[in-house]
Amino acid sequence: MANAKYEFTGETKDWFGVTLKRIRLVVDIAALGLTAGTLGGWIESEKNLQVYGNAWVYGNAWVYGNAQVYGNAQVYGDARVYGNAQVYGNAQVYGDARVYGDAWVYGDAWVYGNAQVYGNAQVQTVNITATRTDGYTFLVAPTPEGPRVIAGCRYFTFKEAKAHWKATRGGTPLGDETMSILKHLETMAKVNGFMEPVALTKEDSNDAV
Repeated sequence: MANAKYEFTGETKDWFGVTLKRIRLVVDIAALGLTAGTLGGWIESEKNLQVYGNAWVYGNAWVYGNAQVYGNAQVYGDARVYGNAQVYGNAQVYGDARVYGDAWVYGDAWVYGNAQVYGNAQVQTVNITATRTDGYTFLVAPTPEGPRVIAGCRYFTFKEAKAHWKATRGGTPLGDETMSILKHLETMAKVNGFMEPVALTKEDSNDAV
């Protein structure tokens, strides 16, 4: 691995025919509190980690396919980034989150828990979240199509979200809790100006080539 900050450890694992290689930090990254020798996550090849900034993949996180992580981005926990997805800027993807397809997560966005961002979704800022008592995480993100509720593999408008959980959880304690969460998220989305479509474009990064 021809990189001044990271090296492959020699450890590999196979996942559905994809060979993933573990990385290790060879210099300190003070901004992230990481020291040389820290074991990183698993990547398919060096193209998956454009480490021209302070990008870091650690824990049991995986990055593969044509996915790229760069800038000051962090991917950790059991997160997966794959397909043509890009995570950059100060973004963080962690927990059991999945980012794939042609999705972009950037800026100061945090995607975590069991959230999945996929397709052509672009998430620039996520600061409205709620977690149900069973650990299921809901978040709201502004998108070019208007606000979207992201929870697990769901990517809904508020109307779609209410209809879905009424049909699947209606008349149950979790259903009542979910409706309360959606009401709260919608109120906070209005307060934070998320209700109108936003023009999200890929940032120019001084750390990427």
